[in-house]
Amino acid sequence: MMPDIFSSFDPYMYNTLFPTNSLFIIMNMTMVLLVQTGYWMINTRQSTFIVPLKSTIFTQLSRTFSYQLKGATSIISSTFIILIMVNLMGMIPYTFSTSSHLIFTLALGLPMWLSFILSSSSYSPKKTVAHLLPDGAPDWLNPFLVIIETTSIVVRPLTLSFRLAANMSASHIVLSLVGTYCASAWFTSTFGTSMLILTNLGYVLFEFAICLIQAYIFCLLLSLYSDDHAH
Repeated sequence: MMPDIFSSFDPYMYNTLFPTNSLFIIMNMTMVLLVQTGYWMINTRQSTFIVPLKSTIFTQLSRTFSYQLKGATSIISSTFIILIMVNLMGMIPYTFSTSSHLIFTLALGLPMWLSFILSSSSYSPKKTVAHLLPDGAPDWLNPFLVIIETTSIVVRPLTLSFRLAANMSASHIVLSLVGTYCASAWFTSTFGTSMLILTNLGYVLFEFAICLIQAYIFCLLLSLYSDDHAH
């Protein structure tokens, strides 16, 4: 059976190049070694790559209330590094794209969102409930505003996870289409093949940028959700 453009999302399709389970285990071990290398490694190649990324996400976290929550900055910054690594691992040809699946993105977004809700509720239940009603709203509109605000808060982990999975899936599908056209045009005119190859290389570079941007947006929204924490 010939693979289609959605084959990269099938975990059982590309076991010939590298077993998916082994690749996932090695990837997780790499995350453990790279995320907090600054604790025992100084001036290494890994820290040269990790430190600028950490500085970028810490700058954003310092602007939100998550900076005042114990452990939130470490968790979100580690999630940022892990998402970048997972997105880049999905760029390897004939490998399983983990971040394109909702179960992976939901496993990251739902616990983080729920932890903010539980932390806020345990700190001050009254202030947490008070966030459901905007200030200065008319009395007759209050029941509808509470329902709308509650719905918007409940769907946050779904929209957060869907956004990452959908964007990464769309990017990989377009990359597969461009690669298919390049393979089919390999034996055609030299000029057309050269243009397709240059287009493919340009889109691959664009994909690397997408991997970084989507990881940043995911953690940016998580940090913004912490602003609703009772304080």
